[in-house]
Amino acid sequence: MTAGFYEELKNADKNTNLISLTIVEGKGLGGKALWSNGEIICRQGVENAFDAFSEDLKSIDKTQTIKAQDSTLYCEFVTGEKYMVVCGAGHISIPIIRIGRMLGFHVTVIDDRLSFANTARKEGADTVICKPFGEALQEIEGTAGHYFIIVTRGHRYDQDCLSQIIGKKNAYIGMIGSKVRVKLVKDFLADEGISRELLDQVFTPIGLKINAQTPEEIAVAIMAEIIQVKNGSKNSFGYPKEILDVLTSVELSDMPKSLVTIVSRKGSAPRDVGSKMVVMLDGSTIGTIGGGCVESEVCAAAREVARDKKPVLMKVDMTPGNAEDEGMVCGGMVEVYIEPVLS
Repeated sequence: MTAGFYEELKNADKNTNLISLTIVEGKGLGGKALWSNGEIICRQGVENAFDAFSEDLKSIDKTQTIKAQDSTLYCEFVTGEKYMVVCGAGHISIPIIRIGRMLGFHVTVIDDRLSFANTARKEGADTVICKPFGEALQEIEGTAGHYFIIVTRGHRYDQDCLSQIIGKKNAYIGMIGSKVRVKLVKDFLADEGISRELLDQVFTPIGLKINAQTPEEIAVAIMAEIIQVKNGSKNSFGYPKEILDVLTSVELSDMPKSLVTIVSRKGSAPRDVGSKMVVMLDGSTIGTIGGGCVESEVCAAAREVARDKKPVLMKVDMTPGNAEDEGMVCGGMVEVYIEPVLS
């Protein structure tokens, strides 16, 4: 598919129910479209190739493949970049910043103390706002890709943060604190008119229960909970920023390449549906679909697709017999769709 489609995808409003559609088998193979709020807003390929799926698309609620007549359509929910907003730049925030960056989040840290804000900046936070919490949070709109972490130095600041955050669109809100501290904050905000139903959706105490003690362990518990929430959503993968950047890069537009996407999975495969990687003709890759022998086999096929410019749907068998023969620890089967990216 041409890079123009991915440019449209990159610029599309991802706060809507945006779904990327790709015909991975049968009539219209290789056709792509964007579906938003009940209609196609962009398409490439055979003009009427998506008509057979119009009714099924109205009830899609997760990333999946659907079949109609002689075609298979891969439907993938698309969200924007993942944003982590850390309120407080104390000792727990430092490992949170590091792990958040490692996991691909855009990390924003808020603290009203200059020395703490500077430390967050040195530790690699993408954005640092040194202002009172309530004022700073007014600058952050919130989206379905926002994860808010409240780890301030006192319940008064927790109140300021939560009162601003609770009404924003978000994927996650977590707040640190003892049961007494959390109750004080929630009771105060409930008295201010915020519904108990909304307040009960806040993850408190924050983090998975792993008996964490040190700042680093607490950060791991918090980030593990965020991963659990993120990967439990209808769209866990989508198009990561580094993938979209390559697909839309002017500098790389003349370099033959393929986009590889896992479109179905059965059993214990290493990565889930939606995992992606770009394979260049020279064999270099961006992203991963699980590594090991599976990825090596797929990369070889992807280089052929980049050269021949013909998409393929490839089945990779990792059931016990085949997995053992190849030295793999996983079982199951995945289908990967490999498509050329044209300039």
